[in-house]
Formats: sequence, structure tokens, C-alpha cells
Amino acid sequence: MELSLHIILQKPPANVDFGLQNGSGSKYETVQTQRSNSTDLHFYLTIMVKGDRQKDSLPKFSSPFIQGPYPNNFIYLDIGRLAGQIGSWERRLKIPLTGITWEIIDQLKTESNLILETKVPGTAKDGTPNCATVKPFDGWKITSTSPIN
Repeated sequence: MELSLHIILQKPPANVDFGLQNGSGSKYETVQTQRSNSTDLHFYLTIMVKGDRQKDSLPKFSSPFIQGPYPNNFIYLDIGRLAGQIGSWERRLKIPLTGITWEIIDQLKTESNLILETKVPGTAKDGTPNCATVKPFDGWKITSTSPIN
């Protein structure tokens, strides 16, 4: 099953590039790169749901966007130089996939226009781009907003 995700990066500092990391290690590219202007940035991606609910307490995920070992998978947003912006920050924001259960997957199967959405702060307390693991993480919520018109 494919699972559509929508990440809303809330009010990141202006004039910084942000993008989704596609791939891992030294073999990755940054996609959907956007320059911030202090308004929210939106990233859309699709991942595959894997695993066996009889054996796995939580779904497993597969995609070039998925980072880290099961069950602690996450998605990276590349920031500044890591997103291709010369002379900027060099950071990553780690967005956990925690809280996505088989029950949530079942709900998403019922209607094709449902997706999972998360909102994460784009600016750290010191005013710089938020980086490392999102804390606190409010999790993923089912929404009827469709990333494809």
C-alpha cells in the first residue's frame, strides 16, 4: 500500500533552502527544494507500507525517503548547504515516523483522499533553522487534504 505524507515546516527563518532527502549516505539528492520566506513550507511524499501485522507490532516503511532502522524510521529535511545553498547553514531536520500504527493504516485505506500530515517548527528557539530530531513531536494526523489536485 502507498501512503501519502504531507510535512508542513512552520515558519522557518527567511532565505534558507529546505528540501526532502531522497536516498542516504553519500548517495542522496535533495528534492522539492524551497527557499523560505518566513511562511510555512509544504513537502509531499509517498512511501510504501510493508510488514506483516501478524508478526510486526508496527508497520514497516519502504522508500528512498526513509532513513534509520525499523521501528525508528524517520525522514530528513536537508537545510542550507545540504539542500544545495552555498554559504548557508549545514543542517538536517529529523522527522520521526513514530505513532503510525496498523489502525491508522486501516483508516487511510477507507478513503483515497486521506493522507497523513505533520506540522513541525521550522525555527529553533535561538532563531536559526530547526535541526536534529523534532522536539516536541506532535505526531502524524489523518487529514483529507490531498497533495494531488
